[in-house]
Amino acid sequence: MGTDTPMNLQDAIQCDRDDPLSRFRERFHIPTDEDGKPLIYFCGNSLGLMPRSAFDDVTAELEDWRDLAVEGHLNGRRPWLPYHESFRQQGADLVGALPVEVVFMNTLTTNLHLLMASFYRPDSTRFKILSDGPGFPSDTYALQSQIRWHGFDPEEGMVVLKPRDGENCLRDEDVLEAIDQHRDELAMVMFSGVNYFTGQAHDIKNIGERCQKHGITFGLDLAHAAGNIDLQLHDHGVDFAAWCTYKYINCGPGSVAGAFVHQRHADDQDRVRLAGWWGNDPATRFRMDENPQFIAQPGAEGWQVSNPPIFSMAPLHSSLAIFAEAGIGALRERSKKLTGYLENCIDAIGSDHYQIITPREEHRRGAQISIRVVGDASALQEALQAAGIITDFRPPDVVRVVPTPLYNSFEEIHRFAAVLEQVASSSTPPRGG
Repeated sequence: MGTDTPMNLQDAIQCDRDDPLSRFRERFHIPTDEDGKPLIYFCGNSLGLMPRSAFDDVTAELEDWRDLAVEGHLNGRRPWLPYHESFRQQGADLVGALPVEVVFMNTLTTNLHLLMASFYRPDSTRFKILSDGPGFPSDTYALQSQIRWHGFDPEEGMVVLKPRDGENCLRDEDVLEAIDQHRDELAMVMFSGVNYFTGQAHDIKNIGERCQKHGITFGLDLAHAAGNIDLQLHDHGVDFAAWCTYKYINCGPGSVAGAFVHQRHADDQDRVRLAGWWGNDPATRFRMDENPQFIAQPGAEGWQVSNPPIFSMAPLHSSLAIFAEAGIGALRERSKKLTGYLENCIDAIGSDHYQIITPREEHRRGAQISIRVVGDASALQEALQAAGIITDFRPPDVVRVVPTPLYNSFEEIHRFAAVLEQVASSSTPPRGG
């Protein structure tokens, strides 16, 4: 917030009143305790809150299924046959892409596998994959299995970058240096846009430029980046990317995922892919016996395999409309202010109790602050739960706190910090901790 002194409670409340984006909180259902009091929900990095209008979106599809059955494909309020097409523009705007480059389909890891089937094309010389650590387990499993699928040893094929000794996050220069160092061995660089554990936002622009310089395919897992940071996938030269929509995009548990394929690959009919009928040219999609040859649609939609999961997709209408109204750029600026205030509050308590492992530079992090607890981390978790504050605990000692700009507030951060300070005051940290 541009000051080392945290605001008092009344200042925090006034800051919320003065912020025009605070009004979007009213668009979401806020969980409550047994007495009906709103909980403080700092867990949007795991599951975003439900937009109020999402209930009507899903209900409309259930009603059309009930009343129209198969006719809903063409005659529903939102016909199911072209359902996915309605998200092209807003989905592209959310990740800095062209409409032809984005499609919503499947789930996140499924999309990563489908895309890597096309873009991870190793040979005897260049077969390694460079990734960031600590990696989310599903990403690690996917990368290892792709390497194994192509007949290579994951132990040799995985190049996982880890922070320097005594540091928590990767240095941008170390990432670029590793690409240079392994350029003749790399078939692909596969990074997370924002690291799930530390909250570090990676330098996508410069990584993309370095990969293009060496002719290396560049892919991204944007699970913790889409709807969180201001992405520019087209301009930054990313080859492919995938993301979920149940975190910052607020579409519900297991909701449909997104995929990006850069325009330069849009018309490449020769690129190997795991094909299915919904990725085929719509003009011949239903001529199953007459046209057995697969002809991919241009762009990301050519990677579709099956028809859209309508109930899973329905909440996208509400979610993307909210993002379009608020603007991802404006939300990003509010996010920086919220995390900056949270950082100041933690610093005021002192590093003898809490240590921030997320980058200090606001452009190098998303909406997340990860805190390493010095002392009894479980006691802190119990105190937060008792105070009606929902965070995410990563054993043995890290609490991930996510003030999401669409529905969290400066007042909530102030109340969270008060619990941190209370726990710190009642405990004695170990010497040298």
